[in-house]
Amino acid sequence: MVFSYYPGCTLKTKAKDLDKGARKAAEALGIIMEELPEWQCCGGVYPMGKNETAPKLSSVRALAAAKEKNQDLLTLCSACHHVLKRVNNDMANDETIRSRANSYLALEEPYAGETKVIHYLEMLRDVVGFDKLKEAVKNPLTGRKIGAYYGCLLLRPSKTLQFDNPENPTIIEDFIRAIGAEPVVYPYRNECCGGYITLENKDLAKSKVANIVTSAKENGAECLITACPLCMYNLSNNNTVNDLPVYYFTELLCEALGLEKEDE
Repeated sequence: MVFSYYPGCTLKTKAKDLDKGARKAAEALGIIMEELPEWQCCGGVYPMGKNETAPKLSSVRALAAAKEKNQDLLTLCSACHHVLKRVNNDMANDETIRSRANSYLALEEPYAGETKVIHYLEMLRDVVGFDKLKEAVKNPLTGRKIGAYYGCLLLRPSKTLQFDNPENPTIIEDFIRAIGAEPVVYPYRNECCGGYITLENKDLAKSKVANIVTSAKENGAECLITACPLCMYNLSNNNTVNDLPVYYFTELLCEALGLEKEDE
């Protein structure tokens, strides 16, 4: 299957491992990711004000470009997914925002939320299928105890994102099982890591990270996996309690598929 792919800025800089792993794994699984040409930064934060039209325009351009290709829009970064999906919801359901955005962009065909935004993990579950993924695994991560770290951007607001149950998500645990490892469920896996307050209040961010890492380790996790570059930074750099490795989920996906030593 072919998807339009929106990588986002961070996957071109600090989070290259998230992007590289996703591309290699997709190719191995028969998924084609066509990166959108001339995509622009989504802003990383969803603009809450109804009058804030300009910050949403880059997302609308990407969504409209995928619509022109008659493709779903595949995302990977939690922040990009969050922004694109919420802006898409605005364009589908808010006449004021839709009218203003289309007026600004002067598109040949007005955009009204027609594109489906799908996260890479949803693609693995709903398009590839976790059973098929399990069959494709060449190097099962047997015996590895892995904690899923969802954070907040993938799950909330749940009515708009519709990614998983915000209080008891299972998609990453199911992914962990598919690659042969044992998922570790712990209380703080869907709590905010404090990434957005790191610069303003580093002590609070460190406290939040300490809760997450300590909880995961006390429940038996040997490492954490995430889909969010901001969470990766915060969990790796503001962890002062336990030495618990953090990986992008695509890194372990490639390892399980036997792709970890390619392109090195």
